[in-house]
Amino acid sequence: MKNKIPPKAYLFPMPLGLIGANVNGKPNFETLAYVGIVEAQPPLISIASYETHYTNIGIKENGTFSVNTPSEDLAEKIDYVGIVSGKEIDKSEVFEVFYGDLKTAPMASLSPLNLECEVIKTIKVKELVDVEKGHEIFIGKIVNAYADEKYLTEGIPDIAKLNTFTYSRNNYWKVGEKFASAFEIGKKYIKE
Repeated sequence: MKNKIPPKAYLFPMPLGLIGANVNGKPNFETLAYVGIVEAQPPLISIASYETHYTNIGIKENGTFSVNTPSEDLAEKIDYVGIVSGKEIDKSEVFEVFYGDLKTAPMASLSPLNLECEVIKTIKVKELVDVEKGHEIFIGKIVNAYADEKYLTEGIPDIAKLNTFTYSRNNYWKVGEKFASAFEIGKKYIKE
């Protein structure tokens, strides 16, 4: 019998993203585990950032943000920008930064994969449900993606090469190994 547990946003693994935005003309970054794919064509991604986060100011100011995939060797910096607020600490020099076509979505050069996004919709959670404070959900159209050759296989980001990690219960977790081929393993199923 299944145990009834408290209803929470359980979804595993939780992808971890380093979110970049220019705030008052300077690059700022925050670490978020509330990142998700919305659509493949056009490529849309969502991030949910608590409404009081400093990064939100820049996202709303410029209508842009970046999602940078972290690698394990960046874990210390990734965690740091999630601990401190840009309201008190200047995070503009934590990462070497580059910009793409949008010019206002700073991306971390050492991140294996960078997505440059233009905001197409903002949703305030407190307007959806009766809460005093909540997240702002930014849905962004991915206008450009960047990756070094060493992270690609046949021109596509390769999870085995990214060396990324996920988040759960105040811990970071390594991404596991391939165990089956999608759209193939199901062909072996025979209903009894």
